Amino acid sequence: MNAFTRAVDRMSEFLGILSMMLLAAAVLVVCEMILIRYVFRASTVWQTEFVIYALVAATFLGSSYVLLHRGHVGVDLLPTMLHGKARLALELTGGLISLAFCAVLAYSGWIYFHEAWAKNWTTDTVWALPLWIPLLPLPVGMAALCLQYVAELMKLTKGARLSASELTVIREGE
Repeated sequence: MNAFTRAVDRMSEFLGILSMMLLAAAVLVVCEMILIRYVFRASTVWQTEFVIYALVAATFLGSSYVLLHRGHVGVDLLPTMLHGKARLALELTGGLISLAFCAVLAYSGWIYFHEAWAKNWTTDTVWALPLWIPLLPLPVGMAALCLQYVAELMKLTKGARLSASELTVIREGE
């Protein structure tokens, strides 16, 4: 189990770095697009589309990294009021529901990606990018998020995400 969680954590770290690189690439392309349009008075063909797809890809691919570092936006009023087994049950329930949602999204994203791949769909722009390229980050990112949820749930059941006092309360109650 430890090898699995370490491997998933490393994968999430890698995807987080890839996500940051996509964000940096999008910023550079926006700067290049401004230079081309306003300094050289030339048209841009692929830049806007690239920036949109890069930002969406960064969002999906970076989601497991954000979960690993607990960066998702959440309301923590109820979890901070609960302690011991009640808090553990709430965390497990939330994690399992989130895992199920991400699994459905990964599966449906895979179907959409495969359809675009098999039918050679392209975007309806001058660039005519093969549509499977911008669709691939959805199933990959959601699959990585599913793996990270499994790893986080495994850590939670072992007590890695609970404070020492909460873990003591759970152990005393058993």
